[in-house]
Amino acid sequence: MDANEIIALIPFAAGLGIQLDEATAARVVGRMSWSEQVCTTGGIVHGGALMAFADTIGALCAAVNLPPGAGTATIESKTNFFRAVRAGEVTATCVPLHVGRSTIVAQTNLTDDQGRLVAQTTQTQAVLPAGD
Repeated sequence: MDANEIIALIPFAAGLGIQLDEATAARVVGRMSWSEQVCTTGGIVHGGALMAFADTIGALCAAVNLPPGAGTATIESKTNFFRAVRAGEVTATCVPLHVGRSTIVAQTNLTDDQGRLVAQTTQTQAVLPAGD
């Protein structure tokens, strides 16, 4: 399945305009462009949009690390914000910090067009066995 076909399966992510560039067990990389629809006042990308972007990329990182037939759901997420995004594109790079039988912990760095850190999200994903 093509990377962006995966995003099309997640309507909310597609609505945010998320593009998926890479999805391996070691790393997931995606992009989200600035648009008026994801902004708060002053043309700044809304923190909630950034958190949703990071959550989506983190969930995909967990998904590519799941055992066959298992599913995943976010059970904890923490985001630190470092700078505003007023234009361009945000890139999310996610790596698994822990892949266990019952949880997967992933860390996503969001960077702007100049490679500056915008935010960092660490999340825990539950591993849901097949049939749950």
